[in-house]
Amino acid sequence: MIIAQRPGFLLRAILILIAIAAVAVPMLIVVTAPPPAVARARRVLPPARVVPATVVPEVEPVELVDLSPDEARSFNEEVPFVDGPNPAARPFRLKDTPEALARATDCLAAAVLYEAGDDPTGQRAVAQVVVNRVRHPAFPKTICGVVFEGQDRRTGCQFTFTCDGAMTRWAPPPAMWTRARAVAAAALAGTVFRKVGYATHYHTDWVVPYWQSSLDKLARVGSHLFFRWSGWWGTPPAFGRTVSADEPVIAKLAAFSDAHRTGAALVEADSALAESAEALAKATGLLGTAPVAGDGDSFQVVLPAGTSADAYPQLAAQACGAREWCKYLGWTDAKSVPATGAPDAAQLAAMSFSYLRDRPAGLERTLWNCTQFPRTRPGGCMRRQPLPGPSPTPTSAIITPVMKGPPELGGVRRGPGPVATAVPTPAPRL
Repeated sequence: MIIAQRPGFLLRAILILIAIAAVAVPMLIVVTAPPPAVARARRVLPPARVVPATVVPEVEPVELVDLSPDEARSFNEEVPFVDGPNPAARPFRLKDTPEALARATDCLAAAVLYEAGDDPTGQRAVAQVVVNRVRHPAFPKTICGVVFEGQDRRTGCQFTFTCDGAMTRWAPPPAMWTRARAVAAAALAGTVFRKVGYATHYHTDWVVPYWQSSLDKLARVGSHLFFRWSGWWGTPPAFGRTVSADEPVIAKLAAFSDAHRTGAALVEADSALAESAEALAKATGLLGTAPVAGDGDSFQVVLPAGTSADAYPQLAAQACGAREWCKYLGWTDAKSVPATGAPDAAQLAAMSFSYLRDRPAGLERTLWNCTQFPRTRPGGCMRRQPLPGPSPTPTSAIITPVMKGPPELGGVRRGPGPVATAVPTPAPRL
């Protein structure tokens, strides 16, 4: 009879370890594996990309990953905050005309109010992002341009309240609007919200935008997460762009902004002037004025009599069309218009209006002859430069004036008499 031997101690230990592993490993996988929504978001988000310093980064439209709010929160919790310094932005002070500053203040007030509600801390964070954007070359050059970028496209707007109908559904009470304007005015006068640094993007924690994967997560303020571009475009030297002082009028703000309500009325007046100028130009054949010979992007025209000088830019825009580069020079006196070629100094002095467009260089300049059209707009006048005067009279033709006084002293050498100098006549500089 064969008696079975009991397994040894070592064999029993191995069997026990195998049994434990069979239970523990699957459990560990279940516990440590990311939730299905997080894994799905990682699959659909584009890979992280660092834009080189030689290429201005593209501002992507706001498109969201298809996740529920809870799934989005889970994913956002998995995204770590960036290592390294998060320097505070430099103070920003907007130096505009009073009218433009009022428009910028109201645009920024609308942004902080509709994006952060009546929360002062959240409002300051949003205001800092707008200020950071206006100094960054990837965004528009004005406060209103930044806030209302893409407002006509439902998915192209950068701040959702500008294109989702929020401004038609709700208007802020006067007291709330006053508080938001105070936050905006402080941000435009040098106040810095240090926590978000140079952030140019943010979103609430219950959504995941596609652009998130290429940005560094900087800070959380309430329910908002703040980001900056990875690489050089998120560093302080990238925020050195010169800001434009030409704040646009936003018709959507006219309901509760005096600055934009008055501006909208002026825009309507300018539009009426433009229509009358166009009608008059068509009647006189000026819209068909031929360009200067040999240069299809330059126009030298007689400006229509009886047209307001404020309508001249519309005439220039009509003539230039969609050209990337265009020069439009106008005279009220037909006799001063050059027949061919570039104007001489006298014709430049008589020129009434000039318009220059150079889109590749980001230049668009409109100037008036303020001797003919006194204007109060800063920078809207042509600068004057001297016309060449007549040649000096030859020395041999100078007549020495007769001087009363003591008689000539022998042996004393006298210098030549004074030479008459022509007084220069100023001429405008384009």
